[in-house]
Amino acid sequence: MKRLIVPHCVLLLSATALAQTRSRTTRSRGTQRKPAAAQNSEVRNEGAARVAEQIKNLTRFVYLLGGVAKGIEQLDEAARRNEASPAAIDQNNRSKAGVKSSLQNVREGLDQLEVYFRSTPELEQYYLKLAGSASGAATAEDLAAAGRFDQAGRTLLAVVNRLTDVLLAMR
Repeated sequence: MKRLIVPHCVLLLSATALAQTRSRTTRSRGTQRKPAAAQNSEVRNEGAARVAEQIKNLTRFVYLLGGVAKGIEQLDEAARRNEASPAAIDQNNRSKAGVKSSLQNVREGLDQLEVYFRSTPELEQYYLKLAGSASGAATAEDLAAAGRFDQAGRTLLAVVNRLTDVLLAMR
């Protein structure tokens, strides 16, 4: 009888040892919830990344606008003096349309950013600083439509300043 008990004890002990190495924590099925602070931090980081992306886009656009606006102004002046060729005037009109279209895209991107901040509970506190960015871009769009490209660029610089203030508040 002792011979039968010893192998059974060895098997039970090894089974118990294996069972003890398994994790005893219970896990819920599906996704695990993150702590609220970590989730808020992730949402804030995503919002800050979107603001930073808009700042990058705007500064690149304003930089390029400076050269384009100068060229448009020079061709407009040459056209007033009847010194510009029809091809140059046509190219100038395409440049103006391109700037206006780009400004519309900028405004739409800022509109989307404002909606994102307004509709995300973790970002609502920053929305007040962000609000008005899209209207600044709309003003720049109107100025460009009126042929005031330099002033449109200056208006966009004010929008960049506003976005930078939002980014600073989010850190």
